[in-house]
Amino acid sequence: MAVQPIRLFGDPVLRQRAAEVTTFDKELRQLVKDLEETMLAAPGAGLAAPQLGVSLRVFTYHADGELGHLVNPVLDLSEECQEGDEGCLSFPGIVADTKRSLHVVATGFDMHGEPVTISGSEFKARAIQHETDHLDGVLFIDRLDKAQRKLALKAVREAEWMGLETPQVKVSPHATFGQAR
Repeated sequence: MAVQPIRLFGDPVLRQRAAEVTTFDKELRQLVKDLEETMLAAPGAGLAAPQLGVSLRVFTYHADGELGHLVNPVLDLSEECQEGDEGCLSFPGIVADTKRSLHVVATGFDMHGEPVTISGSEFKARAIQHETDHLDGVLFIDRLDKAQRKLALKAVREAEWMGLETPQVKVSPHATFGQAR
């Protein structure tokens, strides 16, 4: 296991839809271990493979006392919503009030290819949705309203870690709350 560098906002890998995992092998198990160790060292509530520069649909989470991972996630979101502070390890120091579903049921696989179902509410639901967004090239700032996004991008431009690239903002491809997918 090894702590890896986390890709920051502006890195193109963060804006790409990650590929489905088709091979459940030693390399995938090592990736999950690297994700877990890096997430815990940061520390963070979740970390997706693209944040380590690996464009595969896998993430780890540490929420509500549970440490886990999910490969090729598919989410079933509640219509009931929550709003709350959300940050991201790819946006050090940036936090914004972000709307998410209150409950989530996520299906996918573990690192051995066995089917897994994870359910969560509130913080855990937020973490699972956030990490799954990363696998679709969606960042939490994309879910902010126009005014909040403007403030968040101003904070990004002023951040010490921000490079010279112009940030790219895109609209989430996911259905908004209460709409069919």
